[in-house]
Order: sequence, then structure tokens, then C-alpha cells
Amino acid sequence: MKKVQAGFTMIELVMVIVVLGVLSAVAIPKYVDFKTDAAQAAAKGVAGALESASAIQYAKDKLLANYKDSKRTCKEIGSFLVGGAPPTGFTIDGTAPSCTVANADSPTGTTPVAWTLSQD
Repeated sequence: MKKVQAGFTMIELVMVIVVLGVLSAVAIPKYVDFKTDAAQAAAKGVAGALESASAIQYAKDKLLANYKDSKRTCKEIGSFLVGGAPPTGFTIDGTAPSCTVANADSPTGTTPVAWTLSQD
């Protein structure tokens, strides 16, 4: 008489659960790091765009007759971006020349990206 196996044994089920537990214990911290890194990279991209916008506006101010000698503020630089404001979810703060860009999608406790505003 043959004995027919009609399902998984308890040991097989426990082993699958253990393997899934180990994989999730390794994968979840990696996912959190990826999210933090992506949010920081996005903020650095906005900071780079702000630096470029600042330099372009400075050159325009120098070339045009309406040049004003006053220094630009960090928030004012944001109005020079395409669309007239930083992208949704980003805030610009600080007192020139030390400015910061914060990403609302960054995990709690993430330091905002800082950059120095170049001015004469």
C-alpha cells in the first residue's frame, strides 16, 4: 500500500516562514535607506537648481539697467526657478548666504540639504 502525501509537512512550512522572516529582516532596513537616500538626492537636486538660478539671475541683474545692489535672500532665489517656486514638497529656508532645502518626503530626523549662496 502506497502512502500518498496530500500537502506540506509542518517542517517545510516552518522553514518557509523562517526564510521569509530572514529575507524581510534584511530587506526592510535596505528599503528605508533607499527612501532616505532618494529624498536627500532630490533635495540636493533642488539645491543645485537654486544655485544655477541664483547665478543666472545675478548675471541678468549685472547686465540689465535695473541692476539692484541689494543681496538676494534664500527664499527670493526660489522665485527664480521655472514655475516661480520650488517644486511641491520642498521648502527653502535660512539666512543668506547659508540656505537650506528641506524635502517633505524625507523621513523624520533627516537633515535638510545646505548650500551657500554665492553673492558679491
